[in-house]
Amino acid sequence: MHNTHMSSKTISISPEAYDKLKNARRSKNESFSQVLLRGSWPEETVTAGQLLELLSKTPPLLPDCELEAIDKAKRSQTMPADKWITR
Repeated sequence: MHNTHMSSKTISISPEAYDKLKNARRSKNESFSQVLLRGSWPEETVTAGQLLELLSKTPPLLPDCELEAIDKAKRSQTMPADKWITR
């Protein structure tokens, strides 16, 4: 559907944005307006607080016993006398 009486606005975009828009066309006949109207941008985003709340509700990646084993291994390691020489 193409309206020949459609008003237009002039915008400035970077060359990279122009190339991305041009490459997003489904055909050479598709206008940039049609490409943009196909796009979707979520109305709402997740805030940092919401993300932290979500993460607090997800289970840990490792069980406590494995985390304790890692901590124990780290505590038992000693630094070499010369930090440039590995054991």
